[in-house]
Amino acid sequence: MDHSFYLNWPQLPEVQGPFRPNSNIVLASASPRRQALLASLGLFFDVLPARFKEPLPETGQLPADYALFLARKKAGEVAKGFPSSLVLGADTIVVMEDNIMGKPGNQDHALEMLRQLQGNTHQVITAVSMISLDRKINESFAVKTLVEMVPAPDDLLMEYIRTGEPEDKAGAYAIQGVGGFLVKSISGSYTNVVGLPLAEVWTALFRLGGIKLPGDHQ
Repeated sequence: MDHSFYLNWPQLPEVQGPFRPNSNIVLASASPRRQALLASLGLFFDVLPARFKEPLPETGQLPADYALFLARKKAGEVAKGFPSSLVLGADTIVVMEDNIMGKPGNQDHALEMLRQLQGNTHQVITAVSMISLDRKINESFAVKTLVEMVPAPDDLLMEYIRTGEPEDKAGAYAIQGVGGFLVKSISGSYTNVVGLPLAEVWTALFRLGGIKLPGDHQ
């Protein structure tokens, strides 16, 4: 598969996981965090990121609907080239008072974002789409987690920004990285904030027949 790489769980002894793939799975995401989370289930899969340019939200479009649109678009684009595979697309957005925060364009933009988040509670929404054209599978869902941030002064926020971590992160922080020190509490799925709600993902994959238990030979 062009522009993809292969994750094979037997080559990752620290990642054994309780499941095995029951069909060819393709992750339509370049995110190393999503790749690691999916691999933690014990799966090997192909990775082929979707390449379309993400549009801005439409006027009046609800944040969850926007995330679902992007996830479906990503999975649908890749599924066209691999109709026999089960393609998983995902998109994570940060929402503060119905305002969708993307990735910061520069350090000043990152500081502006973090100023809005500090001392407040925001939503992290991850939408997931699963498509298999041959098997006529087309399912999607969105999971929401509430994240409360500690109050933090500008000089501390700038020191965090200078680490470089916020550059490619929605909302300008990473809960699983250095930015975890800014998070006071969460309500909901932690892995959802990282980029993939694992409980909902494995449940759907298992129900759709995309994964199985190691002893299941069907």
